Amino acid sequence: MSETLNLTHTWVWILCLIIFIIGYYFITKEKKYHLNKAKPALFIGTFMFILIWVYFVVNGLDTNILKLETRKLILEISEVFFFLLVAMTFIEVLIDRRVFSVMRQELVHRGYTYKQLFWIVWFLAFFLSPVADNLTTALIFATVIFTISKDRWFLIPSAISIVVAANAWGVWSPFWDITTLMVWTSGKWDFTHFVTLFPSAFIGWLVTAWLLSFYVSKWSPKVDKSRFVAVFLPGAKRVMALWVWTILVSALFHQFFGIPAMWWMMFGLALLQLFAYELERSDERHAFSIYDNMKKTQLDTLLFFFGVLSAVGALHFLWFLEYIWVLYSYIWAFGWNVFLGFLSALIDNIPIMSAVLKSTMEAPLRDWLLLTLTLWIWWSLLSFWSVAGVWMMWKLKWVYTFGAHLRFFPIILVWYIVSITVWHFQFNVFAWY
Repeated sequence: MSETLNLTHTWVWILCLIIFIIGYYFITKEKKYHLNKAKPALFIGTFMFILIWVYFVVNGLDTNILKLETRKLILEISEVFFFLLVAMTFIEVLIDRRVFSVMRQELVHRGYTYKQLFWIVWFLAFFLSPVADNLTTALIFATVIFTISKDRWFLIPSAISIVVAANAWGVWSPFWDITTLMVWTSGKWDFTHFVTLFPSAFIGWLVTAWLLSFYVSKWSPKVDKSRFVAVFLPGAKRVMALWVWTILVSALFHQFFGIPAMWWMMFGLALLQLFAYELERSDERHAFSIYDNMKKTQLDTLLFFFGVLSAVGALHFLWFLEYIWVLYSYIWAFGWNVFLGFLSALIDNIPIMSAVLKSTMEAPLRDWLLLTLTLWIWWSLLSFWSVAGVWMMWKLKWVYTFGAHLRFFPIILVWYIVSITVWHFQFNVFAWY
C-alpha cells in the first residue's frame, strides 16, 4: 500500500531518517554507554511510526493505508517474536536438563585443545544450520563454547565463526529464511540452483575460519575432570527428541503446506508443556517448569527485534528503501550486487531483497545467485542485523560485542572476497550451474 504514497523529502521522512541514524549509533555503541541495544532499537522503532501517524493526521491523509501497513508489520513481527520465544524456551529447558553440560563434558573430557574445539564447533555449526536454522545453531553452540571456557580469545573467534557459519546456510539453502524463500517462490530459479552456491559459501568461510584459528590457543581447557561429572536429568533425551522433531516438522510443514514456522513451534511448546506436566506427576523431584524457564529467555532480545523490524518497516513505508530497486531497474551489474550486499550489512537483507524483486528487470541466473551470495555474506559483517549475531551478543554479554566483532572485520571480509572469486570462476569461467 505504501507504494501508492511517496513520502520522500517530507519533514517526516527526513526526521525519521535522522532518528534511525541516531538510534543506529547507540545500538553500535552498546558497550561504550552501557546501554542495552534493545532500548534505542525499541525507541526508534516505535517513535518513527508515531511520527508517521502524526503526519497523516495533521495533513488529513487516509489513515487506512497506514493501518493496513502496520497490521501487516505486526503480523511479521509476531511470527519472529513467538518463534524466538519458543526457541529460547526450548534451549533453557535443555540447559535445565543439563544437555549442554553433558555435551561440554564430552568435548572437554576427550582432551581436545582450544583449537580443535574451535574447528569441531565450526564444522557442526555450518552443517547443522540448514536443518535447525541460524538462530537455533547460535543458541546451541553459544552455550557450548561459554561452558567450555571464559577465555575471551577463545570465545570471540569462536563466536564469530559460529555466527558466520550459521549465516552461511542462507546462501545455499532456501529453508528457514524469508529472504531465500522470497526468491524461491518468485520463480527466479529452482531449488537445485541454491545448492550450486555451496562451493562459494563453504570455500570462502573455510579460508576465513582458518585465519580466525590463528587467534585460538593450542592449549587445552583447564578442567578438573574428577570434580565435573554431568549427567542428564530425567526427561532430557525426550526433550531433545521433541526439539529436533519440532524444528524438522515446522520446516517441512512451512515448505510444503505453507504453515508459518512459528505456528508449529508453538505446537511444539504445547507438547513440551504436556510433557512437563507428565514428568511432574511421575517424578516431582526432577520436574521442571516451562514458565520458570521462559523467564530466563531475556525479553530484551525479543524487544530488540521488535524495534529493529519496526524501524525498517517505517523506512520501507516512507519509500526510503524504494530507491534501491529504482536504481537496480536501470543498472544490473556486478557493482550493484556488491553495493546491495554492503547495504544489507547496514540495514537488513529482507527489505532489500523485497525491493529488488519488485523490479521488472530481467537478469541472468548467475546475477540472481550473486545477489543472494552478497546479501548473506555482508549480513555477517555487522553482527547486530543477524539473528545469530544478536543472540550471541546476548549470551556472551560484554565479551562478544559489536566492537569485538568489528575488530575482525578484515578477516570476515576475506570470506566475501574468496566467495565472490569462487562464484566468478564457477559461473563466468566454467559456466557450472
